[in-house]
Amino acid sequence: MVRSSIFVLVIVAMFLTFLQPMPVIGKTTSSEVSKKTEEAWETFKAYMVDQKDEAVADGNKLLKKADAKIEKLEGDAAKASDDAKVEYEKSIKKLKEMRSDAAKKLDDLGNSSADAWDSSKDGFAKAYKDLRDAYKEAAGKFK
Repeated sequence: MVRSSIFVLVIVAMFLTFLQPMPVIGKTTSSEVSKKTEEAWETFKAYMVDQKDEAVADGNKLLKKADAKIEKLEGDAAKASDDAKVEYEKSIKKLKEMRSDAAKKLDDLGNSSADAWDSSKDGFAKAYKDLRDAYKEAAGKFK
């Protein structure tokens, strides 16, 4: 939510830059306007790269936590009876597949263009939420 607000503020700031009155002293040339536009665009792109890098780093942290939780289930499975072990293994297999999907979505996010940013971000968020929910369900089965 904060990132979205910052994004909106950057866009508004860029818009307001164009609304400011030009100096009356001389005629503004198209090259001056192009230069200002290019500077604003470069600032915006730098902001987006920073935001994307931060999102990917956060995503990697989430996946590492998921890995630790899956490893815990694997440890519990090793101690379980044969019948329970079969159920653990099914759950662990499903979680590993979902984790792999989330990692792919995070990879897509890291490689996304500005145009695909929202779609990639939403794709990873959904994949991770599904993984988290599946872990909670699996862990709840074995309590």
